[in-house]
Amino acid sequence: MKIVVIGGAGLIGSKTVGILRQGGHEIIAASRKSGIDAVTGRGLKETLAGAAVVIDLANSPSFEDKAVMAFFETSGRNLLAAEEAAGVRHHVALSIVGTDRTPDNGYFRAKLVQEKLIAASGIPYTIIRATQFMEFLGTIAAASADGNVVRLSPGLFQPIAADDVAAIVADVALAPPRNGIIDIAGPERAPFNEIIARYLKAVDDPREVVRDPEARYWGSLVEEHSLVSLGEARLGRIGLDEWLRRSRAGS
Repeated sequence: MKIVVIGGAGLIGSKTVGILRQGGHEIIAASRKSGIDAVTGRGLKETLAGAAVVIDLANSPSFEDKAVMAFFETSGRNLLAAEEAAGVRHHVALSIVGTDRTPDNGYFRAKLVQEKLIAASGIPYTIIRATQFMEFLGTIAAASADGNVVRLSPGLFQPIAADDVAAIVADVALAPPRNGIIDIAGPERAPFNEIIARYLKAVDDPREVVRDPEARYWGSLVEEHSLVSLGEARLGRIGLDEWLRRSRAGS
């Protein structure tokens, strides 16, 4: 089966491509570097010819509100139009848990627009909403730091390892379309500040994590359930301690 992975060179894309290739499928890892650009439409027609499944893992190069909205809206329209013309039978897209509950976050608003385009396209689809990746814990700590103090909300947090995300994405791509949304998350749920404190301690970062209910997360206030699924979620297998162990072993 021919499967095209848009964003196939990225963190999740490269892992997903590797898993699917092991299954013997014809996998196209599409990216701007390989001459395929969903924003301009360059290379889409030729790449999607004969594809049964398209997995959209592309990410905006800019997180500025207008830029990220333009990226997901334009790339979404171009990609879905090309899929319709090619007769693609399953569109799989990676989104974010809570994207429909965080209207003051420009990135989340853009992902919600992308989701609505997919649902209205008429192409059979599955949208996978994931919690934050463990690989971004260091970035989150840096963005929340004020000198030697890291201020974070005590709202619940349930990060998932990129290896688990890729495994689930690959599994969903090979299954029948849901024509709906599934949530995925890591196996551990705890207050945001406690997760980051554990991470910093494990990597010997001396900064102090302070519990602050008013702390912003990429510009948004975090309530108790802002960043976790409100219903059932498919859980990954790799907990924080195991992910840290693997990270240290690979460094």
